[in-house]
Amino acid sequence: MISALATDHATAELDDEDRAMLDYAARLTLAPGGVHEAAVDSLKAHGFDDRAIHDICAVTAYYAFVNRIADGLGVELEDEGG
Repeated sequence: MISALATDHATAELDDEDRAMLDYAARLTLAPGGVHEAAVDSLKAHGFDDRAIHDICAVTAYYAFVNRIADGLGVELEDEGG
């Protein structure tokens, strides 16, 4: 499953709630202008409350923000070995 999540979450065996969450996060990352009320409604239909939706949005946006800062400053990632 880790490999599928790392390459394309759509190929991973996930429950409906996790798939909805990752679909939302992917859309927010790849096409933020395409995230509309229907995307939030879909999360609500899968059992996410307003706080959970806020947290999903905030974590996704923060990750994108940090990566843009690192890219914009030319920060090189460390090797996994240190």
